[in-house]
Amino acid sequence: MSQAPVIEVNSLTKTYRTYKKKPGLSGALRGLFHREYEELSAAKDVSFKVEEGEFVGFLGPNGAGKTTTLKMLAGLLYPTTGTARVLGYTPWQRKDGYRRQFSLLLGQKNQLWWDLPARESLDLNGKIYGLEPVAMQKRVDELSELLLVRDKLNVMVRELSLGERMKMELIAALLHDPKVLFLDEPTIGLDVVSQKIVRDFLKAHNHKRRTTILLTSHYMADIQELCQRVIIIDKGTIFFDGKLAEVLDRFADSKMVTIHTPPETVVDPAWVSPFGEVIEQSSGVIKIKVPRDKVSAACKALLDNLPVSDIDIQEVPIEDIIRRLFSESRT
Repeated sequence: MSQAPVIEVNSLTKTYRTYKKKPGLSGALRGLFHREYEELSAAKDVSFKVEEGEFVGFLGPNGAGKTTTLKMLAGLLYPTTGTARVLGYTPWQRKDGYRRQFSLLLGQKNQLWWDLPARESLDLNGKIYGLEPVAMQKRVDELSELLLVRDKLNVMVRELSLGERMKMELIAALLHDPKVLFLDEPTIGLDVVSQKIVRDFLKAHNHKRRTTILLTSHYMADIQELCQRVIIIDKGTIFFDGKLAEVLDRFADSKMVTIHTPPETVVDPAWVSPFGEVIEQSSGVIKIKVPRDKVSAACKALLDNLPVSDIDIQEVPIEDIIRRLFSESRT
């Protein structure tokens, strides 16, 4: 008998009714007697399933509906229509059994007390979840050691750096060992070292604990290193759900070809341009964006006609593909 998905979402929709105010004093007076409203769908007919232990990237531009969907799955928002089950619970019923098994971490929101040392905030969270003091302390020590912030536990939260504070927020989110973790921009604003520490930690935690994780991030490095599957959403609607590699296969129509020549070699861009778009040209290096179906012919011509010392063929950066997808979906 197959196991039920940990997260199952069916036709989930969240619509907001907003007042359209006319400009100026006359518009304000007119609004006292006759108001016009418009409906905006933050999420529209969203459906997907996530199995136990999956680490899924939830992608989309600002305002696409990612955070709204996460908040509905966390029970913070009621949907307008549709259904969802997480760990067998309906999230917005907010049953205690569900709240003890999931965690929501919003990268731009604080859950720790600003004027208390991080350790005291974590102790308070432990008491809220009814954790045994010894077990909780062991958990805090383990997580803080892995995130390299054990020496910061007695520092006031407001005095921590952004990276240190985010790591403490992550410890707070994982204190009760949730089965499901919703992460909304957990590395936003962090330096590259802190980003890597958080990514490595999340990867190890997911592998060890089999925690089901749904992650939103504008940093494609997060998605590429952590998620094999991505769900892409825009204007509240899902238009792709599959493996990250399939995004390249389906939507990347070009590859990047970089050739290296002796520094004294002079290459006319007009000669190169029929093979593709010249992205960069400097002393000894030419980078060309070549259509996928012309890569072999372009490489042969370049090798036959230029003193090539090295050639490198790579996929177009995933950031560029996602950016193009979003721009096309909005036209």
